[in-house]
Amino acid sequence: MLLRNTDPFRDLDRLTQHLLGTTSRPVVMPMDAWRQGDRFVIEFDLPGVSKDSVDLDVERNVLTVRAERVGNYGDSEPLASERPRGMFSRQLVLGDNLDLDRIEATYAEGVLRLTVPVAEKAKPRKIDISAAGTSEEPAAINA
Repeated sequence: MLLRNTDPFRDLDRLTQHLLGTTSRPVVMPMDAWRQGDRFVIEFDLPGVSKDSVDLDVERNVLTVRAERVGNYGDSEPLASERPRGMFSRQLVLGDNLDLDRIEATYAEGVLRLTVPVAEKAKPRKIDISAAGTSEEPAAINA
């Protein structure tokens, strides 16, 4: 069986893959991030990656996500290979206002979800104001 792909931009595609990454050396790990109340949620798309190959590290304020997708051809000869394989890695610099000790991570259906709570010290709070130099009783007025 011969599988042919007729693409007039094949050379441009090869050059782009060479400069920006290839299927064996992916360069991007798509993500979305948003604030939800007093926590931040970050989701990474990792389709076809097993949970066991995902690695999360936090050092100082840098969160590193690593994942690997391996090819499963076995002894077979691949006829088309367009899905990225190899090691994926992404680093995020997180602010000081986040509680990095309480990050929660879940992985389902190829999506890694991190929930990062806002640190208590960064949450808004009310400050009581006391009057300085006044006594409990009003001062007498001399006439």
